[in-house]
Amino acid sequence: MSMSVVAFMPMRHSSERVPGKNYRDFNGSPLFHHAVRTMLAVPQISTIVIDTDSPTITEQCAEFFPEVRCIDRPEHLLGGETPMTDVLQHDASLFPSEWYLQTHSTNPLLRSDTITAAIEALESSLDRHDSLFSVTRLQTRLYDAAGNAVNHDPAVLLRTQDLPPIYEENSNLYLFTADQIAAGRRMGTTPLMFEIDPLEAVDIDEEHDFVIAELLQQRIGAE
Repeated sequence: MSMSVVAFMPMRHSSERVPGKNYRDFNGSPLFHHAVRTMLAVPQISTIVIDTDSPTITEQCAEFFPEVRCIDRPEHLLGGETPMTDVLQHDASLFPSEWYLQTHSTNPLLRSDTITAAIEALESSLDRHDSLFSVTRLQTRLYDAAGNAVNHDPAVLLRTQDLPPIYEENSNLYLFTADQIAAGRRMGTTPLMFEIDPLEAVDIDEEHDFVIAELLQQRIGAE
């Protein structure tokens, strides 16, 4: 039987770096609408939960996505300094499930087929992995803050495509169990790193990210 998951999409009303980004117009629709439509197209997702303090998001959910469960974030969990694990623990207490998925409205190019493939990849490897997080592969010359080479020998100028890859956690997708989030963890001890194409994995943190993501969606097409 296919894995069934409850999907969490936490969203705040205010955003410091990109004001109002969650409900700002993105190629004709509020940004979070794109992510919700993507989640609705994933067959393994049984319930979509938006945890928010935004009346704008709550009102739009009621109007456009009545099948989505929109819940008010408790006052003690408001604020940008609140750990995301605390928010997810609260949400999991309201929606019991063996498996949970978390994504963000700020990943508007993430495709439903990719999410489906990630769930299937974890389900088929549960003998080796107990959770999943998405990554972007980097094959470029990297240095630490002290100027030390991380993934290459500066004296041997290999082609960048021949360098050993390093993987960046891209915040697009997490899959974890009820026990893991109850313990305050969004990953288990043997997580599966699920690679996503860099164009699809764009995450909106800054104003320039918003512009880039809009242009990419216009060019490559995405929900």
